[in-house]
Amino acid sequence: MGFIEKYNEWLKSEYIDDSLKEELYKIEEDKNEIEDRFYKDLEFGTGGIRGKIGAGTNRINIHTIEKVTQGLANYIHNEFNEENSVVIAYDCRHKSKEFAETAAKVLVANNIKVYLFDDLRSTPELSFSVRNLKCNAGIVITASHNPAEYNGYKVYGSDGGQLVPKKAKKLIDEINQINLKDIKKPTEIQKRLIKFIGEDIDKKYIDQIKHLSLNDINNKELKIVYTPLHGTGSMPVTRVLSELGYDVTVVKEQKEPDPDFLTVESPNPEERSAFQYAIKLAYEVDADIILGTDPDCDRVGLIAKNRTGSYIMLNGNQTGALLIKYILSTLKEKNGLPENGVVIKTIVTSELGRAIAQNYNVKCIDTLTGFKFIGEKIKEIEENKDNNFIFGYEESYGYLAGTFVRDKDAVIASMLISEMAAYYKSKNSSLCDELDSIYKKYGYYIEETLSMKFDGILGQKKILRIMDYFRERKPCQIVDKKVNYVKDYEMQITYNLINGDFERITLPKSNVLKFVFEGGSWFVLRPSGTEPKIKIYFSINGSTLEESKEVLEEVKEEIIKMIKKVA
Repeated sequence: MGFIEKYNEWLKSEYIDDSLKEELYKIEEDKNEIEDRFYKDLEFGTGGIRGKIGAGTNRINIHTIEKVTQGLANYIHNEFNEENSVVIAYDCRHKSKEFAETAAKVLVANNIKVYLFDDLRSTPELSFSVRNLKCNAGIVITASHNPAEYNGYKVYGSDGGQLVPKKAKKLIDEINQINLKDIKKPTEIQKRLIKFIGEDIDKKYIDQIKHLSLNDINNKELKIVYTPLHGTGSMPVTRVLSELGYDVTVVKEQKEPDPDFLTVESPNPEERSAFQYAIKLAYEVDADIILGTDPDCDRVGLIAKNRTGSYIMLNGNQTGALLIKYILSTLKEKNGLPENGVVIKTIVTSELGRAIAQNYNVKCIDTLTGFKFIGEKIKEIEENKDNNFIFGYEESYGYLAGTFVRDKDAVIASMLISEMAAYYKSKNSSLCDELDSIYKKYGYYIEETLSMKFDGILGQKKILRIMDYFRERKPCQIVDKKVNYVKDYEMQITYNLINGDFERITLPKSNVLKFVFEGGSWFVLRPSGTEPKIKIYFSINGSTLEESKEVLEEVKEEIIKMIKKVA
């Protein structure tokens, strides 16, 4: 069915909400807009669906929520032969509460018990709740750090982790079979299957996080400025840090939930601009560190004060390296390093973490991009009993310690970062000092991630064309840097460009290309799973900071030039 037919079907359907029909009538003369809204159904990306709020099959609205949830209900009945239950959380975005309630009603109409949070909660607490309540699945309504016009729907499995591709495919197959007339509506009796939850779960979650503390130190000596960027982190982050005795000042302008995120261009803790208010406040109170969490509080950004009193923003790879060193050195000092310890990172995360882990005789395992694969690996480790998970992280500001959560957790990370900073301060050092010592010992690893946006159908075609170009050409030299290996995760092959040999990659298929230079530096091309972008990840290592930066700029300039030429 073409997009015009789908558009007319929605206008005529008795199942479509009148307010959405009114929205569609307003665009009846705009063929391009109709096409963008109906040329496809929203697709599962990183564990769920994400898109702009509005009418259409390529938008987030109550009907796309209903359709996905009916598919999820069918999936649960097929996978589990027991009394089924799902826990639902939601963030501060437009229509998040409405979408959560819509999902709850569809589930109970299918005789699935629902635990629905009584107010905003973070994504990692949802992951914890799935495990704690022994549910078959979890749903969180969020669009993470996307702009205000977006929302999303993420699905978690019974292990508390996001659905990995094999399970997601089963769910997608169920969703694709659903028509609007198939969606079940609850009776008044079935609505009683919705149970509201809140403080009891909060306390269990917070207590578990506090048990991850590694050092008993004078936390009051550390001054912290924290911003939740108008999201869900305000309660759990400030509660954990306050209960552990930290001196925390919250950015008042960004403390309260705001679906429009009016004080920032983007509520993304990867961007320094999001910390404008926090940095100003840090200078006023002479803070040691600044923490900022994204709207669903699964990622945390860190800014640290250096010896000159300036505030330096650390990227995800740097923060991850600091945490690995702190955790492993502390465990070793206390004779607590487990046998067969494991750190898990993604293929686009810096090799610096591996170098640090190996120094402590700890294995470092790679997964595909996306924390769901780290969660999956933790489950494998538990089932096989052959290793012991210590820490997992990715370059995009996601970190996890402990196994009671199976997704990146900014509450856990905020606690560990604060403790780490307090510990080093007690030793007359700082996070910036410690990072410098890491570079001096392991080499100067410099990373950067670029996103190039290509909107609409034409944009999707351009992204595919770019990937095909690099996949087929396999450039053996960029600037004056030789490419030794090309890792094609779609074909599951590593090509040795030196001798022509190849090896199989055992990770699942994914449309990702990794080009490894002589000396171990690399860059990666990967289409985003949630936005109309192609992402380019760079990791350059050298013997000096200046050398690494110079090579990074040269390689980056050449890759951008090649992409623009192809697009």
